[in-house]
Amino acid sequence: MRKKSKMQKYAAVSATILAAMTALSTYQEVEGAEETKDQSVETVQLESAANRSMLPTTLFRMNTNDIPTQPSVQMTTPYENMYRSELTNEWIDAKLEKQRPVAIMVDNEKTALPHYGLTEADVVYEMMNSTANGRITRLMALVKDWEKITRFGNIRSTRSTNVMLAAEWNAVLCHDGGPFYIDPYISRDYSANLSGGFSRINNGKAREFTEYISAGELTKRFQQAGYSKEYNAFYPGKHFNFSDTEIDLSLKPNAIPCTEIALPFPHNQSKLVYNAVTKTYDYYEYGKAHVDPQHNNAQLTFKNLLIQDTTFAQLDRNGYMIYNVIDVGRSGYYITNGKAIEVVWAKVGENAPTIYFDKLTGEQLQINTGKTYIALVPSDTWANVAIK
Repeated sequence: MRKKSKMQKYAAVSATILAAMTALSTYQEVEGAEETKDQSVETVQLESAANRSMLPTTLFRMNTNDIPTQPSVQMTTPYENMYRSELTNEWIDAKLEKQRPVAIMVDNEKTALPHYGLTEADVVYEMMNSTANGRITRLMALVKDWEKITRFGNIRSTRSTNVMLAAEWNAVLCHDGGPFYIDPYISRDYSANLSGGFSRINNGKAREFTEYISAGELTKRFQQAGYSKEYNAFYPGKHFNFSDTEIDLSLKPNAIPCTEIALPFPHNQSKLVYNAVTKTYDYYEYGKAHVDPQHNNAQLTFKNLLIQDTTFAQLDRNGYMIYNVIDVGRSGYYITNGKAIEVVWAKVGENAPTIYFDKLTGEQLQINTGKTYIALVPSDTWANVAIK
């Protein structure tokens, strides 16, 4: 029997995911999660498996090779020795084509500011790091051309959620430790991580705010860990579905204006504001513009915003938690060029990419060329997302 083409496999799996989303809508959704007492990692995993059993079992028989990947398209490059980045769709040096990115955990406490190098990130995730301390968030920055880094951070610990999200990109996760809950995830065969031992820079702050990635460190650490710089067998393929022409969401009947979005992250009050000059969304937190002193205080800004309604489980009384990122059919928004549409998202395995669909048409979402911000909003505060 002839093997299915990539396009056929993509269409078949997309149809399966869409069917699963329809099936899931018949179940009653449970918003948030109750606090657990003295819960072990094994108990958490069992509960997670029980939650996933609500979904069609065909989704959990998939392996990495079944995950939809974008078909290879032959394009004439307008630039010599350049290719379109799989993270941003921008034209970059062809020498980087096979290079896997890094995913860097960045502290988002006010004391950690200013962040150095964050404008070099191609994709930035923001998510609740703990149910304590006003649900403080942490950032995870994906960087493709990481050998250019001269100072990035400061670096802090990771959570289990970040291990799974970094794996979507086959990225090497850079962090400084984490709670014991991360141990089973860090040990997965798809996982690659560099923990601690980065440069300490005397900035007059407490020690936890002094660790940064400095020039040349990542190359050295890759070699010491025996990691290949190139994508390996666990790379699930290109993550986003980019449009090579500018997307105008105002042409869609379900589009709404979005010149500002305020996220229900009470500790740092994250907000993104549309900049009509650059046609991107500038990031603000703690009531101020987020600037990067590593690059002349440039403001952090994004072409695409993906906002996900995500359930979570609290793991103990200290506030440690994990997002249920393996899920199908939950709500979200895609925002670009001053407009927003509703989407649904699906992730069918720990290192499977998160796929987004236009909620109105059911078609896989296309996004614009440029940098992307992804927020995982706790489901129990999803109603508080404010779009203006």
